[in-house]
Amino acid sequence: MLSLAGKVAVVTGAGSIGPGWGNGKATATLMARQGAKLFAIDFREDAARETQKVIESEGGTCEIHVCNMTDTAAVKDAVATCVQKFGRIDVWINNVGGSAPGNPVTMTEEVWETQIAHNLTTTFLGCKHVLPVMEAQGKGAIVNISSVAALRDHVGRTHVAYSATKAGVIALGHSTALAYAKKGIRVNTVVPGLMHTPLVEARLTRQLGANDAAALIADRHSRVPMGHMGDAWDVAHAVLFLASDEARYITGTEIVVDGGVIASIP
Repeated sequence: MLSLAGKVAVVTGAGSIGPGWGNGKATATLMARQGAKLFAIDFREDAARETQKVIESEGGTCEIHVCNMTDTAAVKDAVATCVQKFGRIDVWINNVGGSAPGNPVTMTEEVWETQIAHNLTTTFLGCKHVLPVMEAQGKGAIVNISSVAALRDHVGRTHVAYSATKAGVIALGHSTALAYAKKGIRVNTVVPGLMHTPLVEARLTRQLGANDAAALIADRHSRVPMGHMGDAWDVAHAVLFLASDEARYITGTEIVVDGGVIASIP
């Protein structure tokens, strides 16, 4: 079940921002465990190499590639390099992204533009350059990573650009899925909720000016109907399903992985 044997999978943002398991690192590792050959993209070589080390220690295959996913020439080169190395691309995971706080008044135009580039342009460019490869193959699966912030304000803080761009990721997925449905290419989106990944300690604590990471984590747990945050493996398993042949009749839709958060908000 959910075998990726014989497939080539690309995960962008495949490193982790700190010790532990980020979404990209867990997704790449899980796909390798299911038999895929991995092409791990990250803008930090050390982070990509850590993922590669884990996969190879388990007997898997993983090549790394350092790439700024906001640079169209760099993304095009990454796709070409993967095809040169492995001959094809069966699965592409658009996982690059991050949030910055602010409302339309407090957020600077520079931060707004950076958020668009980081969260939405990266997904667009990944699709732009991998779709011709998949179309030539007659088959492929793209999975984008959004956020429940695209659907509801669930954490009591405003990150207007993050919410807008993650909503854009969902819309981009719908439109692209319809455009390529008859060409054997499926496009879907995973929508994570409050997740406990290294990002919480590495970035959110600093952004929120929180002196007590444990208190922040406890508060995030309390906001989830299940009583606790999910983790990177919860995201990775949803991505794996959508990337697998078992999801062959699923395209243009989303899987929300949030412990019931969205269902609990009127």
